[in-house]
Amino acid sequence: MSNDLHEKADAMRRSVLGDAHVDRSAAHADAEALPLLNVITDFAWGDVWTRPGLEKKTRSFMNLAMLTALNRPRELRVHIRGALNNGISRDEIREALLHTFPYCGAPAALDAFHVAREVFDEIDAAD
Repeated sequence: MSNDLHEKADAMRRSVLGDAHVDRSAAHADAEALPLLNVITDFAWGDVWTRPGLEKKTRSFMNLAMLTALNRPRELRVHIRGALNNGISRDEIREALLHTFPYCGAPAALDAFHVAREVFDEIDAAD
């Protein structure tokens, strides 16, 4: 990928997930994981997140639902923080997760609520 694309992708990723998360992720990427991290950054954050047509807030709502449906709590945790960074309130996050219940099932929705509570508690404890 071009250096311009990577810079654009990195800027978008940082705006959503925060500098601390991106720096921590890069610091923990070993030689085997770094190529994958670079491809994910360039494609997801550079090619997809920067496209016109959807606001970052809408993309975040979609990620909350998709990650709940896929039962990916680790990534859901990251994207709950990203949703907050993109202006989604805690109440809106709760509503989005509640909306997953009839489509994804109770276990997925319950797990998502558990992850959200942990993230909210971590944020509150840091404040």
